[in-house]
Amino acid sequence: MRPIHRRLATTATGLVLLPAALVGCGIGGDDEDEPAAKTERAPAEEAGARSRERVQAYLDAMTAKDVAAGRSQLCKLLHDGFDLAATGPNGDFADHFQVPAAAITDVRSGPHGQEVSVSVSVTAGKSKVTRPLVFTVTRDGGDWCIAGEAPGRTSAPSSSPPRPGGSPPPRPDPNPGG
Repeated sequence: MRPIHRRLATTATGLVLLPAALVGCGIGGDDEDEPAAKTERAPAEEAGARSRERVQAYLDAMTAKDVAAGRSQLCKLLHDGFDLAATGPNGDFADHFQVPAAAITDVRSGPHGQEVSVSVSVTAGKSKVTRPLVFTVTRDGGDWCIAGEAPGRTSAPSSSPPRPGGSPPPRPDPNPGG
């Protein structure tokens, strides 16, 4: 009978300690709803923060004319197109353009990722233009990257029709008056 008493004592001890072990593992307790709420908010906050970081880094690269830093903010799918156009006549990193001001104005969820609205001032010679742009930022594998750039909306109605294919707005003439 002694072996049976030991087994019963061991089992009873295990059952007494089980609730304490479960609480230590996060099972049970009164605060089950709180971590779930934090988990739901965290991805949205992370998406907004990561999107803002990527776009700000791209804007900083444009201002500094750092093509490699700008390229590194883009999703891999865009690298070939970027390499062909970035320093071309209408590229974001063209030598005759300067970016004296660029600011993020809004970050929100969109149908294809986070949409980061910006206002970018571009000068070429004595000509200056400020344009709204929208960058789409998404997750590519384990990292965040810019998946697209499109003209943004202005608060005032535009006098010109929308450009076909979502092409960017015209850049200022690099040789005004010439």
